[in-house]
Amino acid sequence: MTVETLIPVAYLIAAVTFILGLKGLSSPTTAVQGNRIAAAGMLIAVIATFFAADVNGGVPLILAGVAVGGVAGFAGARMVKMTAMPQMVALFNGAGGGAAALVAILEFARQRELGVLEFGASLATLLALIIGAVSFSGSAVAFGKLQGLITPKAFRYGGQQLVTGGIAAATALLSLVLLAGVIGGSFAIEPMLLIAVITLLALAFGVALVMPIGGADMPVVISLLNAYTGLAVAMAGFTLNNQLLIVAGTLVGASGTILTRLMSKAMNRSLGNVLFGAFGAVTPAGAAGPAAGDDGRSIRSIGPEDAAILLSYAQNVIVVPGYGLAVAQAQHSVRELADLLESRGISVKYAIHPVAGRMPGHMNVLLAEANVPYDKLFDMDQINPEFQRADVALVIGANDVTNPAARSNPGSPIYGMPILDVDKAQNIIVIKRSMKPGFAGIDNDLYLDPKTAMLFGDAKDAVGKVVQELKKTA
Repeated sequence: MTVETLIPVAYLIAAVTFILGLKGLSSPTTAVQGNRIAAAGMLIAVIATFFAADVNGGVPLILAGVAVGGVAGFAGARMVKMTAMPQMVALFNGAGGGAAALVAILEFARQRELGVLEFGASLATLLALIIGAVSFSGSAVAFGKLQGLITPKAFRYGGQQLVTGGIAAATALLSLVLLAGVIGGSFAIEPMLLIAVITLLALAFGVALVMPIGGADMPVVISLLNAYTGLAVAMAGFTLNNQLLIVAGTLVGASGTILTRLMSKAMNRSLGNVLFGAFGAVTPAGAAGPAAGDDGRSIRSIGPEDAAILLSYAQNVIVVPGYGLAVAQAQHSVRELADLLESRGISVKYAIHPVAGRMPGHMNVLLAEANVPYDKLFDMDQINPEFQRADVALVIGANDVTNPAARSNPGSPIYGMPILDVDKAQNIIVIKRSMKPGFAGIDNDLYLDPKTAMLFGDAKDAVGKVVQELKKTA
């Protein structure tokens, strides 16, 4: 048995570890172990690749790529703040899609030079190229929106759907022309020129697809682009006849698709509505935030002392974390507050909305970082019936996912989106920097509720002050 015959065995072992790792990610308690198992499988796959016959003299180049990628990955994992994790995920998505597109271009050029172009391989190459390029440019736009380099507003113009549809149609038409040349054995247009134009069109389509989507929908977009990257990698696997890439890409594509569907369902909207609807556009009403309601209601502000008194007399408290908590890195302060309340016999639970934050599972990751017990985290369906029995709902940096307008205002862009029933609690404390609206760009009716008290300030600082006041009353 030669070393090369062991490569498929190594790839099979790696594929199994990927599946086990993915299963481990289904729970925060096993997520770390799942990551380690999958990483070990990837290491096995990388080492096995060095012994492939077609690597030949490319080992120095591969080692250089491993070095650059390893340094970038390590630096990203160690240096990027948790609040910037969605941007990094978007970059990783784009890098994977771009890599698949480059592999497709180079493999097509190689097959063209050898004169061995076949329909099946060429079709897989085109799919890897198009999907990978769309993922690359779309992820770049998503990164720009999340990072603030591009306006998070939904960018729309007259005839936009016609332009986007025209780009897609042109890409499909040129792909058919290229495949017809492969079948016929002769090309009316230079094939590499066709490849170049198709690449540019696919890149333009990725931009046209993501630019009209507002910042509020970025978690769904990131998940969708992740699925695109997986599909592109799987197609690249068919192009290279590499079983491991096919398996790994299919796993990523399938899991990303399932997650996208679940998140769309959680928002009570179809994926088509996310991609082509108006959700996420900033409305003029949200520019300054509400100062008072038309019915005479006004915003009530309190200090840390009053918040501490309200919490100390409660029996059941529900904490609702949001992106403001992530920005302030307040998860450890929140854990300290919860521990203090629980030491006094007060029940503390956490309400997790599926699209809170900027990426799937954002709040779960943050709270796990502060060692918040997983059994105290409840998803929306579990926790909503509990709000009416809660003495205090403590909202920390969450906005759109607590807005009652989603239930009561048919004219609201978030109407129909399931929300956390915070307004049903006996008392509500909202910790927020200012009255600036959330990603959806609309005012939050919750702030005008007579039961709501606003504690303005940085989440970490505000929670810390509440903790100090509670300690005084011990």
